[in-house]
Amino acid sequence: MAGSVRAAAHRRRVAARRGAAAGAVRRRRCHRRVCAVGARRGGRGSHRTPASAREPAGAPGAALAIGCLRSVLGTPPCAAAQPLGSRRGGHRGAGASRRPDPAGSGFPAGRMNSESPLVTVVGLGPAGADLVTGGTRALIEAVPPPARFVRTLRHPSAGVVAPAKGCDDLYRSARRIEKVYEAIVERLVAEARRHGAVLYAVPGSPAVAERSVEMLLGDGRVRVEVHPALSFADLAWSRLGIDPLASGVRIVDGQRFAGEAAGERGPLLVAQCDSVETLAAVALALPAPSTEVWILHHLGLESERVERTRAADLARWEAVDHLTSLYIPEMAEAPAAELVRFGELVATLRAECPWDRSQTHRSLRRHLLEEVYEVLEAIDGLPEPAAPGGATAAGEGYEHLEEELGDLLFHVFFHATLAAEQGQFTIGDVVRQVDVKLRRRHPHVFGPAAGGAGDEESLDAGWEQIKRAEKGRASAMDGIPEALPALLGALKVQKRAEAAGLDRSSEADALESLRAALDVPAVRRDEEWLGSLLFAAVEMARHCSLDPESALRAASKEAREEFRRAEEI
Repeated sequence: MAGSVRAAAHRRRVAARRGAAAGAVRRRRCHRRVCAVGARRGGRGSHRTPASAREPAGAPGAALAIGCLRSVLGTPPCAAAQPLGSRRGGHRGAGASRRPDPAGSGFPAGRMNSESPLVTVVGLGPAGADLVTGGTRALIEAVPPPARFVRTLRHPSAGVVAPAKGCDDLYRSARRIEKVYEAIVERLVAEARRHGAVLYAVPGSPAVAERSVEMLLGDGRVRVEVHPALSFADLAWSRLGIDPLASGVRIVDGQRFAGEAAGERGPLLVAQCDSVETLAAVALALPAPSTEVWILHHLGLESERVERTRAADLARWEAVDHLTSLYIPEMAEAPAAELVRFGELVATLRAECPWDRSQTHRSLRRHLLEEVYEVLEAIDGLPEPAAPGGATAAGEGYEHLEEELGDLLFHVFFHATLAAEQGQFTIGDVVRQVDVKLRRRHPHVFGPAAGGAGDEESLDAGWEQIKRAEKGRASAMDGIPEALPALLGALKVQKRAEAAGLDRSSEADALESLRAALDVPAVRRDEEWLGSLLFAAVEMARHCSLDPESALRAASKEAREEFRRAEEI
């Protein structure tokens, strides 16, 4: 009964997720404007330039600037550039759980017909072979060895299934744990089709914290029977001396702790704590370093350890492995409670502060822009890493960045609060929307081709194609904000053109564009010429993997400091 209820609940969750998914649905010719400017003014049919438009004699500033540019262009292009980043058809055993048939077809959900392949799922208990039930042993013995599969041969009682094929190789080849479970399901489906029926054994209970079993239950290509077993949680309740129903314990996944524990204050039983990195992530998500945590290690084995520690010391516990879990009795406040309190603060300011009450989306525009530039300035003030990916030097730059990011976050919450007042969306909608969008735009991470990402250039092109399909844009140039700073806007235009295959210019082409612009006679240098020159400079920066906006900002800062030093002389 309990298994059927769980399966029905799982099916409802899968149907809800599927319903939500269905409802969501140059060569630039070396920048020939430079040449066109020269042709219109100095070629056939050109008109005489008025004397007033000519560079006055004895005014060497422009000539000096052009000379400086020529001297720079004489060096090998980009010589010093640094890139920006580089889841037996016989009787069912007692207690077996079979999914109910909501459609009234007479078959369990997911069964195509009575001949569909069968996957029988059993649990090996949380520790040694002494905790494997007699019913499970009987089911294993009824299946021939070639049709036996076990999730991992590392489990202490895996020998009960022997001989059997493990899935440990899939753990070594996949980059993400979710991909491991997907590969396990595909292997089991293929083997069930080949043998007609297979047995799949998992550590602990198949009904507790077993993602591969959950995915099998949602797969319509096979029938699935899930049999009960002792879980790691049963041993945990015994060792901790608690009644989970009376205490209200919730079981969460350690590898997704920050998300699953959000809003919870405990008690929590944390499963899947199989690495020091997972322990560190759990500790980081806890609201206080002094939070009491119990480490439950190798329960039911001779090496069993039950120790009390603090969140701050979790990452130092190096004996952690796949038989480690945690128990957190209580937390002073729920993880992510800071965001909840911050949302309440913004709502209070909006309701009670005269200035905040008077604001609109448009009136906040200028303030938002100022905060963005202050964040950029804080980033520019960060200490440089000692090496790529290495630790940074000591400094207070991160404190400044933390402060400025907080100011920027205030604007995000404020705009969401204004929209909520108008019944448009909430901050939760904002987070959900960007979560869905980022997953959709990263098929190389979250899609069928996950783990097969190409180079950065191909990823950029794919990103732009996905965005155009999402927005229904007819042109690659659609959607570029007119309010972007000029240099950033030019870079955006060029990158869009390149991603669309409209610009196949090379670094040499960009350099030639710059030189052509510099060769325009002084009498023909006007605003259009300057725009062409700057556009060509941005093109050169793009080919050198440099950010022209940041480069110009850094140069301006250096010049400002030089002038200040000159004033002191």
